[in-house]
Amino acid sequence: MAEWFEPKTHGYGAGLPISWQGWAITIGFIALILGSAFLFIPQKPILFFAIVIPATIALVIVSARTTRGGWRWRWGGKP
Repeated sequence: MAEWFEPKTHGYGAGLPISWQGWAITIGFIALILGSAFLFIPQKPILFFAIVIPATIALVIVSARTTRGGWRWRWGGKP
């Protein structure tokens, strides 16, 4: 599997993207959230959450599968 994200040095999860695919999915996620907020929060906040929640779950799954070394608790030092 390709490595798109660097692991966090402290804690659990992914850090910053390290490949163009990681940056693309991160920028796409941010654009989706901002676009949905702009379009749907004033009139239809339920629709906003119906878009944001699955998109967030998808981002978490993709980043967990493509983080260098996987997700595990890290205390600092070498990732």
